Amino acid sequence: MKLGALARAIRSRPTLPKITGPLQVRSFQHDFVPRDPEAKPKKYKYPAFYDPYGPRPPPSDKIVQLAERIAALTPEERRQVGPRLTERLRLPKLEPISTEGMDLGEQGGSAAGSAKVEEKKEKTAFDVKLEKFDAASKIKVIKEVRAFTSLGLKEAKDLVEKVPAVLKQGVTKEEANSIIEKIKAAGGVAVME
Repeated sequence: MKLGALARAIRSRPTLPKITGPLQVRSFQHDFVPRDPEAKPKKYKYPAFYDPYGPRPPPSDKIVQLAERIAALTPEERRQVGPRLTERLRLPKLEPISTEGMDLGEQGGSAAGSAKVEEKKEKTAFDVKLEKFDAASKIKVIKEVRAFTSLGLKEAKDLVEKVPAVLKQGVTKEEANSIIEKIKAAGGVAVME
C-alpha cells in the first residue's frame, strides 16, 4: 500500500497555486538622463605621461644633496660611481650580449665595422646588378636574363624594365663574370657587387 501511494505521488505533477487577484507588475525604470544638447563636452586633464604607480612624493633633502654632489664630480670620478655601487650593493654583473649572427646594419658600432672589412677581404658570394641597357636590344637582354634565372617571360621583362635591378644573388666570381659578359654581348651593362 505504501509503495503504491509513493508511485502515485511521484507520477502526479505539482499544481500551480490559483491566481486570485491582479498580477503585480514592475515596470523597468531606467536611470538614464538624456544629455543636454546645448551643453559643452567636459574637458579632462590628462597627465603628460602615464605613471602606473601614481604620483610620487618629491625626493628627500638627502637624495637631492647626493645628486648635487654626484653632478659636481669630474667625469672620471663619475665613471667610477657605477662600478663601486654595483660592488657595494652586490648587484649581479651584466654579461655582454652576443650579437653573433645578427645583422646590425649601420648601428653595429666598431665591431660591425671591423666585421665588414673582414667580409670584403673574404667575399666569395657576389650579386649581379643590371645597370642599364640599349632600348633596341631590350629583347636580347630579357632572353639572357631568362637564360640564367628561372623567371618567366613576364617576370624577366618586369625585372629588366625596373633598372637598376639585382639579377642574381650569391653567385661565385666566375659565374658573375660570365653573366656580365653575356649581358654585355646582348647590349646591356651589368656590374658585380
